[in-house]
Amino acid sequence: MPVRTPSPVRTLLIDLGNVLLHFSHARMCVQMAEACRAPLADLERILFNEQLQRRFERGEVSEDGFRQTLEKELGRAIDAGALRVAGADIFTVNEPMVPLLDRWKRDGYRLVLLSNTCVTHYEWVLAHFDLLHRFDDCVLSYRVGAAKPEEAIFRAALETIQCSPAECFYTDDIEEYVLRGRSFGLQAEVFRDAATLKPQLERLGVNCGE
Repeated sequence: MPVRTPSPVRTLLIDLGNVLLHFSHARMCVQMAEACRAPLADLERILFNEQLQRRFERGEVSEDGFRQTLEKELGRAIDAGALRVAGADIFTVNEPMVPLLDRWKRDGYRLVLLSNTCVTHYEWVLAHFDLLHRFDDCVLSYRVGAAKPEEAIFRAALETIQCSPAECFYTDDIEEYVLRGRSFGLQAEVFRDAATLKPQLERLGVNCGE
């Protein structure tokens, strides 16, 4: 049987968290607990055990609704501005990825962001980091109303990449999401770091030199 040759790559589909930007949910919880004047354990329970953060990322809860839910659960008023900063000031740039984005942009690849994120985090990243202007389009869970690994968000990505799935390379730090992407025909690899990503792409003909 002949060896299948991968299709040339036309689009790069890239995750945001822990690929382009490092982030810390632990830091988020500590800062939000301080902003809410509440025990850390209560914040963690509401956000994760009771799935408030997941519902926020799926667009089921607005930014005001998110705060109002916390106010109801904790029994106190919460300053909206302080909560926003506490919940969003959790990102740092993964610096080795920046020159790669610039190279791919110069070489004419279509760049599409695929992220499970909430409106607060996305708007914070837009305002504080010079990264996302390089992207041609974004597929965001809170806009789609679905989050990885759900089918709907991958269907939205397939509509956005403007090429066949076989001509798109997808990278994400979560293996479950990469495997899901492959099930839709995407060429996909788990993101470890920029140094590992480079040879994965170069084998597909994508130049990763600066």
